[in-house]
Amino acid sequence: MPKIYVMNNQLSNRINSLPVSETLAMAAKARELKEQGKNIISLSLGEPDFNTPDFIKEAAIQAIHDNYSTYSPVDGYLDLKQAICRKFKRDNNLEYKPSQVVVSTGAKQSIANVAMVLLNPSDEVLLPAPYWVSYSAIATLAEATYKEIPSTVETDFKITPEQLEAAITPKTKMIFFNSPNNPSGTVYSEAEYRALAAVIEKYPNIYVLSDEIYEHINYGEPLFSFAQIESMYDRTITVNGVAKAFAMTGWRIGYIGAPEWIAKACNKLQGQITSGANSIAQRATIAALDAPVSKIQFMVDEFKKRRDIVLGLLSEIDGIKCNTPGGAFYVFPDVSAYFGKTIKGHKIENAGDFSMFLLEEANVATVTGDAFGAPTCLRISYAASEAQLREAIANIKKAVS
Repeated sequence: MPKIYVMNNQLSNRINSLPVSETLAMAAKARELKEQGKNIISLSLGEPDFNTPDFIKEAAIQAIHDNYSTYSPVDGYLDLKQAICRKFKRDNNLEYKPSQVVVSTGAKQSIANVAMVLLNPSDEVLLPAPYWVSYSAIATLAEATYKEIPSTVETDFKITPEQLEAAITPKTKMIFFNSPNNPSGTVYSEAEYRALAAVIEKYPNIYVLSDEIYEHINYGEPLFSFAQIESMYDRTITVNGVAKAFAMTGWRIGYIGAPEWIAKACNKLQGQITSGANSIAQRATIAALDAPVSKIQFMVDEFKKRRDIVLGLLSEIDGIKCNTPGGAFYVFPDVSAYFGKTIKGHKIENAGDFSMFLLEEANVATVTGDAFGAPTCLRISYAASEAQLREAIANIKKAVS
């Protein structure tokens, strides 16, 4: 009788230490309930509900006809990198050369590239909370540690220079800033960023990653990039992309502007992981970035209208406390007033419990604030139709009443 060998499925410590994305997990749960026939309104994903503008699609079609079907340069086509440099100058008053730009398969890869080339196992990343779910996971994947700097709805989800100073240790290597912020919609002003920079200036070995993916989805706040602070330019990596502002989530194009030595390292890493980003999407991105920002203003205006509707409706529900987001397309209410209560048989101990309660009793998918380093809150995306938003919040109000 042949000997039977039993295989042990031994995954790496790296993947075992990596959490599942809470936003994607909630989206999967919502899809599962929809397949069971439930009328789930999903307000969990950060994805514009608009189609990509026609002028961008036309550029992609032309690129297909022009046979852009071969491998692209690892760090992006030169004329796309030149368009990115023009965009940085026009929108952010930042001077970058093409050699300082790397185009990647989405801003998430851009962030991961930067973390991988700068972080060592003994390094520490500071994350002003709330923060996008993947920041902590990417730091973990780079074998660094991360430390949260908390904020609350009362402080408009902003940290202070004093908090930042207190959080810095000899191991601190990077700080991630994100404005407009996912999940809170908070926008840091120039004065607030300069005050934080005054702290960082004292620590020359700390680098800043400034995630500006939501920059154009803002409601009157002046744009200000962290790298505009002269003392920070050589220590800041500016991350952006076309997913949010141009409704191009599936096109997967992100990019960085960075000190040249960091850009070269990201190019080296990317050459061993994915190589160049999608060729057709890159050609379409040139059209997107060269267009005047006014061409996407209709989406921003609609998001602002929805924000105001959502804030108005949520204000009518006892126990839900919101700030007024200055950008992005999320509200991030504090729901801690419900903790310790039992509603319709559901014991609510934390935001995760409350999020599941809303899914099961109100048929509304949200994301727990635990995933964003803010355990008293939950994220509601208003990248949905006005009718869906009104129905969803009416369902929430009925469920908690």
